[in-house]
Amino acid sequence: MADLHQLPRASRVLFCFLTVVAVRVMRTEPSAATAGPPGKIAVIGAGIGGASVAHFLQQHFGPQVQLDVYEKDAVGGRLATVTVNKQQYESGGASIHSLNLHMQDFVKLLGLKHRREVAGKSAIFNGEQFVLEETDWYLLNLFRLWWHYGMSFLRLQMWVEEVMEKFMRIYKYQAHGYAFSNLEELLHSLGGDTFVNMTQRFVAESLLEVGVTQRFIDDVIVAILRASYGQSVVVTAFAGAMSLAGAQGNMWAVEGGNKLVCSGLLKLTKANVIQATVIAISLHNAEGKTFYQVHYETEEGQGSSFYDIVVIATQLQDRKNNITFQNFDPPIAEFPGTFHTIVTSIIHGYLNSSYFGFPDPKLFPFANLLTTDTSALFFNSMDNLCPVNISGTFRRKQPQEAAVWRVHSLHPLEKHQLKILFRSYYSVQVKEWQAYPDYESAKSLPPIVLHDNLYYLNSIEWVTSSMEMAAVAAKNVALLAYNLWYQDLDKIDQKDLMHKVKTEL
Repeated sequence: MADLHQLPRASRVLFCFLTVVAVRVMRTEPSAATAGPPGKIAVIGAGIGGASVAHFLQQHFGPQVQLDVYEKDAVGGRLATVTVNKQQYESGGASIHSLNLHMQDFVKLLGLKHRREVAGKSAIFNGEQFVLEETDWYLLNLFRLWWHYGMSFLRLQMWVEEVMEKFMRIYKYQAHGYAFSNLEELLHSLGGDTFVNMTQRFVAESLLEVGVTQRFIDDVIVAILRASYGQSVVVTAFAGAMSLAGAQGNMWAVEGGNKLVCSGLLKLTKANVIQATVIAISLHNAEGKTFYQVHYETEEGQGSSFYDIVVIATQLQDRKNNITFQNFDPPIAEFPGTFHTIVTSIIHGYLNSSYFGFPDPKLFPFANLLTTDTSALFFNSMDNLCPVNISGTFRRKQPQEAAVWRVHSLHPLEKHQLKILFRSYYSVQVKEWQAYPDYESAKSLPPIVLHDNLYYLNSIEWVTSSMEMAAVAAKNVALLAYNLWYQDLDKIDQKDLMHKVKTEL
């Protein structure tokens, strides 16, 4: 190549221009080593995280990529239903917040509908009496909160709204193609050091700092967290804020069951769903390229397949899935922390309203019961369920009628406990879930990137666990995989993103 200073001026200008264009092309086009899209991608888990990431991966890499989704149980994971008297009821994840934009988009994309809301009042029970009761009058509810707890509920609302306002930035970042290689970077881009620190401290500490009283925490905050996470104030501040946002109303569900989002996304992507248990992932290198061999078991026996990219969308803590990692150097470390078991009992029967201080069942006004952290109580919450398909003429069962109730507890209900809650019952269906992380059991956040093209989607649960957070993590992993595959490093872990997205065209 000729020395630049030996060229005429016009030629030097043209040369510089072409050099700039070439550099820009090199930064935006696929690298020579990975000029084309990956051939095969594996997703392990077909819950909302696995179904979402399959959808987003196809969205970014294109329909020509083969997507294999491994699921040992039913599609939907912790989104599930049970059947009572030929009607289906939610037994897993039940509610979606109105600000959950990915879930909103999925419903529109799949042609699903919001389930018609059937109003029902809530109350908080301490084992002897109700410490707080909801009425049909909004102003009266506000007055009661003020009378019992002063300005605590307003301070709580302001704190939650501030957290949610900053969290909503993630949708703008993702719309511009930005991704994060670890949870700390993701949180810092949304709320700075404050958000990162909120994963390392308990929610009660943060609430006391903003002026929420201890009495309000003990009576109300604990009841909400017991209902949502099965844990009390040991929940981290960030997870607590997200849970408390859901308690402020504006919740919805999918007509026909929330699990339809999972099956719908997998059908839309034409993913190959493999009914199998993944037992190992081994690393291989050939001709300078990395491959991952997924080993699995089916009813017919064992098998394996090779993939360019693997996304793990199931829990790795507690050795719950017993997936071993082979040939990795350095080896992939074990994941600290345990998961919290929640027992969900779906009971068709007659509520024993006398236990709650209402001898006449016709006068019992509540559809949702939360509880304080009292040793005498053996359940966390219970609610009068509506079926997943609600007709225009549907009405909620009257308190004196046999209804379907969902009871959350830490342990399976014994017969004498069932008799305390119900005068009589027709059926009891029990499901034990390792539903949420035990937020007190891990002091650090797990990684997203386990190896070059091996990702752990469910690490997000240690920030907070919900349907929408799984979808947010799925979008992040899909963008991260895409940006790393094509070496578009300018789209990963960028600082000052609020300023960048404002200035982008």
